[in-house]
Amino acid sequence: STPEDLGNRFRMSDKKAFEELYDTHSARLYGVIFKMVRDEAIAKDVLQESFIKIWKNASKYDPNKAKVFTWMYQIARNTALDKLRQMKVRTTREIQPEQSNVHNIGTQNVKPDQMDMPEQLNKLDEKYRTVVYALFYLGMTQQEASEHLDLPLGTLKTRLRIGMRELRNLFSELVILSFVIFDWLHSTL
Repeated sequence: STPEDLGNRFRMSDKKAFEELYDTHSARLYGVIFKMVRDEAIAKDVLQESFIKIWKNASKYDPNKAKVFTWMYQIARNTALDKLRQMKVRTTREIQPEQSNVHNIGTQNVKPDQMDMPEQLNKLDEKYRTVVYALFYLGMTQQEASEHLDLPLGTLKTRLRIGMRELRNLFSELVILSFVIFDWLHSTL
């Protein structure tokens, strides 16, 4: 079938047309989403959410305004942007300047890309590494990480504290805190 025919069948809520569109375009849409969110699990979730929205809004697709892929791309892109905003809000909630002096540390001379942070994280015991990764790389709140890792919140906080202490043994305290701040600031831009 032609792309126009496929788009028209999809618009009429034809499940076979939807499956064909999924098979044809899901890999490309996943690639776009992954470039935006930079995390496999999150990208897969966003792709699934996107296709749910695409299916629910099939009747709104107008072939006179855009090709079906362009329309689907826009939905996937907007869903990914929504997820990034949601992650930014979570990260902002985690940082409480009145309880920390972290915001007073400068980052001008820190070059985290030259510090090879993933290699340093791999030197930690897995139980500490998974906690640090969930909080700082996946942007989870402590409560979300506790649920995701199936750990009591107190255990998670203890492992975070030990993990950060171990990292400080690898770097000076200023460097590691600056890296965390730099990474957080970079992810919120």
